[in-house]
Amino acid sequence: MNPARRRRIYERLAAANPAPTTELRYRSPFELLVSVVLSAQATDISVNKATAELFRVANTPEAILELGETGLKPYIQTIGLFNNKAKNIVAACRILLDRHAGEVPRDRESLEALPGVGRKTANVILNTAFGEPTIAVDTHIFRVSNRTGLAPGKNVVEVEKKLLKFTPDEFKKDAHHWLILHGRYVCKARKPDCPACPIADLCDYRSKTSA
Repeated sequence: MNPARRRRIYERLAAANPAPTTELRYRSPFELLVSVVLSAQATDISVNKATAELFRVANTPEAILELGETGLKPYIQTIGLFNNKAKNIVAACRILLDRHAGEVPRDRESLEALPGVGRKTANVILNTAFGEPTIAVDTHIFRVSNRTGLAPGKNVVEVEKKLLKFTPDEFKKDAHHWLILHGRYVCKARKPDCPACPIADLCDYRSKTSA
């Protein structure tokens, strides 16, 4: 995979989706933070259903703390690992109020210091809420990067570093969203939809589907 082919891949993804964004529904960096924490091992659809109800009654750190873990759990009990996620969200709200005046911080170190927030979640917040050119690597992006040859790596950190190195600067801000949506709807795990793929002729995947 050479630089020219990588550029063509991004150009086609951009042409197909000029304004990509997350499928999580949010109206503030805090709502996005809660949604991303909830989305671990859960679908965006299930998270959106839960937060539609939750954010009507509590969409600030103060309001979540007032609910407490006991009050929060009924809103998110349809989501996997909801007990642990409730604990982390309440603890994160306390830190946001104690250390950041209730605002979501804009630096990686502070974000990763919040309970329930790892490198991937921090990258999503930095990119989606604040427009930073970070690339969060989830299972979809890991698969697409390795399967296409765009940025092959043995683990998510290696793939992330290669994506940041090889992605042309003008595409870095939106690369996360293009790749995750491509992995979710086209380059699917069990049966990639190669006939409908806009980058099939640029892809290194040897086992392309024909129908």
